Amino acid sequence: MAYEPSVARDRHYMNLALRLAQRGQGFVEPNPMVGAVLVRNGKVVGRGWHHKFGLPHAEIEALHKARSAARGATLYVNLEPCCHTGKTGPCTTAIIAAGIRRVVVAMTDPNPLVKGKGILRLRQAGIHVDTGVLEAPALELNKPFTKWITRRQPYVIAKWAQSIDGCIADRRGKSQWISSVPSRELVHQWRARMDGIIVGIGTALADDPLLTARPKKSSCRRRLATRIIIDNQCRLPLQSQLVQSATTIPTMVLHRRTRSATVLFRRNQLLQHGVQCIGVETHKNGKISLPAALWELGKLNFTNVLVEGGAELLGALMAENLIDEGRVFIAPKIVGDQYARHAVEGLALASIHKAIPVEWHKVTTCGEDILVHWYNRAMPIHTKP
Repeated sequence: MAYEPSVARDRHYMNLALRLAQRGQGFVEPNPMVGAVLVRNGKVVGRGWHHKFGLPHAEIEALHKARSAARGATLYVNLEPCCHTGKTGPCTTAIIAAGIRRVVVAMTDPNPLVKGKGILRLRQAGIHVDTGVLEAPALELNKPFTKWITRRQPYVIAKWAQSIDGCIADRRGKSQWISSVPSRELVHQWRARMDGIIVGIGTALADDPLLTARPKKSSCRRRLATRIIIDNQCRLPLQSQLVQSATTIPTMVLHRRTRSATVLFRRNQLLQHGVQCIGVETHKNGKISLPAALWELGKLNFTNVLVEGGAELLGALMAENLIDEGRVFIAPKIVGDQYARHAVEGLALASIHKAIPVEWHKVTTCGEDILVHWYNRAMPIHTKP
């Protein structure tokens, strides 16, 4: 069915706003990604996006570029304009003062300080407001912000590379390289847009990773993600790449709260090398509580994290329903060894009927690999818990 011209026009300009919003990924956090487009008499007279946390919001930038041409124009914005004062003033005040005739909003802001209030303020000022235009892609774009603002936990993305038969490493724990060069380059691009990169202590000991973003694309904007190690006993070696680079690249160890002299000694050594150490409450088995670990990260304004292993950490996160999204590279290789390491371990499910269901998002190719994106079917992050 063909769209009415006005609907098609609204979708066109909202698509432009969404593309502009994406430019802020990795720099606006913990704020949402927002793009704005001002249209008057069928012409774009101003556009903007939120460039960086603390800088002007997208609507303000678009109004500044449009100047007097904003009067009587239609504003397209992928997120409800704010109506409170934070790092910057209320966008609703500027929109009203500029004489905007109509505002088209993709999604309501999940922030309780704004939710519905921004739209109400605009309508009270006599501005016509339409909502829900391209709401689904708008919700998709700002999933991390929505989860953080409603649950105070970061959006968790699990990433791994495996053979066709599900192996992530050989029996000695060696995994270099299962995935192709293009796949590894894509991972570096993902890292460049994350607040944090998480590994378990087993992976840190086995691989001695650097966990930095090193994309080859010169156009890829880089963010200095914090390397986070789940390390109950503070066993991360002082000679490891992670510790040796901790003074220049943010590095954090999440360990169990304890009075153990050994653990506290190791903790102090890590602190002296520039590693941030945070004690987390534990389960009865002595391992740190992963929900509590995510709460700690949420308090530090982490909105998204990329979990890169290992198998036990992934299994523990899945067991507690803490993974929001998966990104799995499947390489055209078969290991065929029952003693090889598999992607997820430790769940010990009694039967296939207990398997954790996921929702396919998309399947693409990357080099010679297949890349599968999936979502946690039980985690509707766009709704308030």
